[in-house]
Amino acid sequence: MFNDSSTLKSHLATRRSGKARDMIAPGPDAAQLRDIVALALRTPDHGKLAPWRIVTVADDQRDGFAALLKEAWVADNPGAAGMDLSALDQFAHQAPTLLVLLSTPDRSAKIPLWEQQMSAGAVGMNLLHAAHAHGFVGSWLTGWAAYSPAVAAAFGAREGDAIVGYFFIGTAGRPLDERPRPEYDEIVRSWDI
Repeated sequence: MFNDSSTLKSHLATRRSGKARDMIAPGPDAAQLRDIVALALRTPDHGKLAPWRIVTVADDQRDGFAALLKEAWVADNPGAAGMDLSALDQFAHQAPTLLVLLSTPDRSAKIPLWEQQMSAGAVGMNLLHAAHAHGFVGSWLTGWAAYSPAVAAAFGAREGDAIVGYFFIGTAGRPLDERPRPEYDEIVRSWDI
């Protein structure tokens, strides 16, 4: 069983993202989404800077999001106009709920930039944990759309900000599959002086 929230240990041992393209309704309602985000914000944040922002993309904004993706793709890929861009439509319309997480570091702070970016990543992981704890599945996606300056600017990114990822939340439309996980002994070693 994936995303077993009976205990924190069980949750962590069985956590599994769902594929955004396979998610169906329902997604979280407004109160659940507010709670999911509130839980995600309980993340390590050296200096209490909150160097991240979350943008919600409502159902009635998905067509606009798709149009933004297509416009940015064509601008970045001369000759793409007139090509089949249905994959961008699919991306924009998958899953009932979409959040965009931005890293918004404070470059004037004494806290190193890397720590602020790591904090934004921790918010992302907490978004998934909180969604799963509410009985939904979540998926953290990046790809081209996360690295496009035009797309980032449309979500309010300033110079030095970046899209951490797109967080799709919904109900699993099919059984979740396990994926290969790293082996402990391949990742962990003892320090030898």
